[in-house]
Amino acid sequence: MKFKLIYPRWEKLDDQTIFNLPPHGPVVMAAEIPKDIEIDFTDENVETLIIDETPDLVGISMMLTTQVKRGWAIADMYRKMGKKVIFGGISTMLHAEETLLHADSIFLGEVEGRLEQVFADFRANNLKKVYNFLTTPPDMALVGSARRDILKKDLYYHKGYRMVDLFHASRGCRFDCYPCAVRYLGGRGFRPRPIDKVVEELSQMDNNRLFIVDNSLAMDNKWEKDLFRAMIPLKKKWVSHTIEDKDDVLDLAAQAGAWYVYQAIFDTSDYIRDRIKRYHDHGIGVEGTILLGMDNQTEDDIRRLIDFLLEIDLDLAEFTVLVPFPHTKAHSDLLKQNRIFDTNWDNYNAGKVVYQPKHMSPEKLTELYHYAWDTFYKDEPQTQKMFNLLDKVMQREVADGTFTPRRRELRRQSFGKKVE
Repeated sequence: MKFKLIYPRWEKLDDQTIFNLPPHGPVVMAAEIPKDIEIDFTDENVETLIIDETPDLVGISMMLTTQVKRGWAIADMYRKMGKKVIFGGISTMLHAEETLLHADSIFLGEVEGRLEQVFADFRANNLKKVYNFLTTPPDMALVGSARRDILKKDLYYHKGYRMVDLFHASRGCRFDCYPCAVRYLGGRGFRPRPIDKVVEELSQMDNNRLFIVDNSLAMDNKWEKDLFRAMIPLKKKWVSHTIEDKDDVLDLAAQAGAWYVYQAIFDTSDYIRDRIKRYHDHGIGVEGTILLGMDNQTEDDIRRLIDFLLEIDLDLAEFTVLVPFPHTKAHSDLLKQNRIFDTNWDNYNAGKVVYQPKHMSPEKLTELYHYAWDTFYKDEPQTQKMFNLLDKVMQREVADGTFTPRRRELRRQSFGKKVE
C-alpha cells in the first residue's frame, strides 16, 4: 500500500528572510504509520508536488492557517481522481468543519497508538469521517522517535547552511495566552516525555542543530534541569522558546548547548532588559518575538517599544501582528465585538491585519509593522544578524568537535565573500 503524505506550501512574508525548516508534524505522524506501508512524502515548500494516480491513500498534514486553502485545493484534485484523502495537523484541528468539506476523513488530536486502526479501517473500506482524540491525549511514554528518514534532507539548507531539525521534549502548556490555541489543541497541562525517551531520540538524530518546539521549557523546574543535564553529553546546539532565567537553569542550559531562545518582549520594563542580559551573560543568544496590535498598544507605545529593542542588544527580532486564529480568546473576543473584517485564511499569516485594532486604523498598524522591520534591521540586515548567530554556533561546534567538513565547505561557497 502506498500512502502519499503532503505538507502544503504557503506564501512567505516579504519582510522576513525566506528559509524552510523540515516540518515536524509529518515526521511525528510517519512514526506511527504501520511499517508495511510505503510513505511518499512531499514538502511543497521545497519541492514540486506531482499529482498522479499512484497513491492508494493521500494524507495532508497542515500546521498553519495559511496552508489550509492550498491543502483543500490539493485534496479536491485527488478526490476528483477518485482517491481517498485524510487530513491531520494543527490547522486541521482549528478548521475542522471547513476541512471536512474537502476530506474523506479528518484526524483530530495526537497520533500515538491510533493510526494503526485508521489504516485498518481504510483497508476494510470503512474509513471514518472523523477520528477525534482532542480530549484524550496519549500516554507520553508512547511518543517515540520521529521518522525523519522520509525527509529529503538536502533540501533544508539556507545559503549553504544546514537548518535545524525540529524536536519536542514535551507537549501541552499550563499557560493560556490570549492569542494562542494550545489550550484547545492539547489541554491546559504540561505533559513531558520521559527523559530517557528524549535522549534516545536525540542520540539517533544526525543533525547537531535543533529547534526544540515545546511551547515553553519553563514549565517544571526539576524536569527542565533534568532535561538539560541529560542533554549535556550529546553536544547538540539548540534553539527553543522560553526557558527559566534563573542562574542555575541558565548555566545548565548553556552547558546543554542552548544556542538562542525566543523571548516574547511585550513592554519596555527593566524586567525585560535584565532578562535579555542574563541570557547573554550565559552565552545564550536572544531572538525577540514582538506582537503588535494588542488592545493595550497605541501608536506611541509601539514606537517606544521599537526604540527599546535597539537598546537591549537583541541578536534577532521577529515582528508579527495579532492574528485571531480560531479557538483562541483573541478570536472569541474580536468576533463578539464585530472587529474581524477578513476571513480569507491566506491572510492569517501574522503579517497582515485582518481585524480592527482598538487605537488605530488597520492601515496604521500595517504601516507600523513594516516600520518595525525596517527600523530594527536598518543598520544590519536580518541575513547578516542570522549569519552572526550561525558563526557563533559554528565556533562552538569547532571547539567540541561537532563541526563537519561539509558545512565548512558550504560556508566558504555561500557566505565567504559577503562577510570578509
